[in-house]
Amino acid sequence: MKSLQRHSAFWTATLTVAFTTGLHAEAAAPSDAATCDKAPAGAGTTVAKPRPPRPLFDGRTFTGWEGDTANSFRIEDGAIVGGNLKAPIPHNEFLCTTQTYGNFILRLECKLVGPGNAGIQIRSQRVPNHHEVSGYQADMSAGADGGYWGCLYDESRRNRMLARPERDVIKKALKPDGWNLYEIRCEGLRIQLAINGVQTVDYTEADDKIPATGIIGLQIHGGPPSEAWYRNITIEELP
Repeated sequence: MKSLQRHSAFWTATLTVAFTTGLHAEAAAPSDAATCDKAPAGAGTTVAKPRPPRPLFDGRTFTGWEGDTANSFRIEDGAIVGGNLKAPIPHNEFLCTTQTYGNFILRLECKLVGPGNAGIQIRSQRVPNHHEVSGYQADMSAGADGGYWGCLYDESRRNRMLARPERDVIKKALKPDGWNLYEIRCEGLRIQLAINGVQTVDYTEADDKIPATGIIGLQIHGGPPSEAWYRNITIEELP
């Protein structure tokens, strides 16, 4: 009987130690979920990833946009068209997003028909009770030397050109009578513009009072009969 008790005590102690050791091992080993959710040691907090590009224009409707769609803007051949070729454009008009954006990469194809002037507003605001929009503009206009294509203008705010490319750069990049891919990258205080893959502007805002978020707008400038066409508009939002 004493021998049986000794064997029983021995196995009880052995099982207790093994069970306790197993619990400690489980507690020490991180789970798969914890390993995936946390950044590696020393990496700090998890870095947010950019959202995948998504269309801002569906090619058929003005969903997500607002502006004078009765007279100044229309949809034709899957593109947004500002202006017309039959009558003078009475004043600047803008078709704007209903949503605001801060850090992003905006890509769209643009072309001008006639002696036009237009542009893409970014980080902008509508002027209350007025047709104007105030903010940064990725500019474009007709002209033998490339016009204002690839320039960064401050529309209805400081009313001056903030940055512009060398004429040789824009003349080589631009397709004056065709579609041009405009890429606009806004990240923090920095704004970069590119035409057909060629960088034209790399600008850093020095005034921290200038808003870093706002609407996106498509302009047709007041002036002689002309049209500005915009299509394949996508945005990739950045952290």
